[in-house]
Amino acid sequence: MELTDIIKEENLILKKSNLLTDNVMHYCPGCTHGVVHKLVAEVIEELGIQDQTIGVSPVGCSVFAYNYIDIDWAEAAHGRAPAVATAIQRLHPEKYVFTYQGDGDLASIGCAEIMHACNRGENIVVIFINNAIYGMTGGQMAPTTLLGQVTATTPYGRDAKLNGFPMKITELLAQLDGTCYVTRQSADTPAAVRKTKAALKKAFQNTRLDKGVSFVEVVGTCNSGWKMTPVDANKWMRDNMFPKYPLGDIKDI
Repeated sequence: MELTDIIKEENLILKKSNLLTDNVMHYCPGCTHGVVHKLVAEVIEELGIQDQTIGVSPVGCSVFAYNYIDIDWAEAAHGRAPAVATAIQRLHPEKYVFTYQGDGDLASIGCAEIMHACNRGENIVVIFINNAIYGMTGGQMAPTTLLGQVTATTPYGRDAKLNGFPMKITELLAQLDGTCYVTRQSADTPAAVRKTKAALKKAFQNTRLDKGVSFVEVVGTCNSGWKMTPVDANKWMRDNMFPKYPLGDIKDI
């Protein structure tokens, strides 16, 4: 078989979803956001709900998500995506509504918003990218920053006595009666990507069952903020992030 017979569109594993636009993403090379965007687009396309889906993106690295996935989008103030998603879903209960948030946005300035949305059991999907740092605004410490981790605001490493402990927000949300599906995944290997896609699909399917909040955390890298190469960032994530934030389903009703 000739090489030209292998490199054909029908033989490619990584095909581009029709929902992904041709805009060049602004994310740093090696960033997890691009992979998750691809998975979200694929899930929406496979479920055939492009015209029924509304995404909510607040301030953060993903603020321009509307440039990349061809669905309806709403912008939200920093941390307020769950409140905006609540309003949209209540006004349009037939829609699939999801938020796409980072750890600084969701677990810090938006902590009250996500807690109360989950406690109310709003019929939305929340996609939470946890890379343990404020990626867009200069690499400051986030609630999920690990002890000893160096950031712009913890140049000597996070100190529990000074900065408090890393927040396992996903475990906290799993305790609330309004959450029906809470899971933590990653996107560092092909197998992990497949599991994350399955989790996202399940979360969107739960919307039609009116079961409450489906919460999908993706532990990701920020090689620019961590000052590492993409390869080193993946290794550091596995060695340091995964022990603190173990992967797998936490709650599934």
